Amino acid sequence: MTTAIREATPDDAAALAAVHVLSWRAAYSDLLPGPYLDALDPEERAAVWRARLASPDRPTVLLATGDGGRVVAFSCFRAWPEEAPDEPEGAGATGVPDPATTAELAALYALPEVWGTGVGRELLAASTEALAAAGFRTAALWVFAGNARGRRFYEAAGWRPDGASVRDVTGGRELEELRYRRELFI
Repeated sequence: MTTAIREATPDDAAALAAVHVLSWRAAYSDLLPGPYLDALDPEERAAVWRARLASPDRPTVLLATGDGGRVVAFSCFRAWPEEAPDEPEGAGATGVPDPATTAELAALYALPEVWGTGVGRELLAASTEALAAAGFRTAALWVFAGNARGRRFYEAAGWRPDGASVRDVTGGRELEELRYRRELFI
């Protein structure tokens, strides 16, 4: 498959939403309740993405497109949010990230049919390059502790857990999320 990477526009909202919903249903089938995943609505997600992509303070969203220009994956990143969760006590975390120098990789999702093809690695590399070009020195992300596939993916690309974790309720289930970080200039 030939992959091209480009920045998303509001017109891409429906395609983004489809990737978002289908990837969640596949990636989190062992972590989240089936009825919750089944109820994810691509049209509702498309409205959220359309508004987000039209916003003046929009995050950067990169799309990976396959043959025929079909969107097969996307990433979303921005400066680390000021209202990030507090650090856990005694967890050995390296401190709250500085929004001036740290970016948050808020999302990276791919259609299950392209998992293992290199599309995700290519998109992550392009995202890392874009973050460095924007002047960020470090990037961080949150990943479900139980998402072994996702954790392996990020670890293979040089991301490491920094000791911070939060517990969040998603789909009525309490899940632990781990914060991973990566230096952008190595």
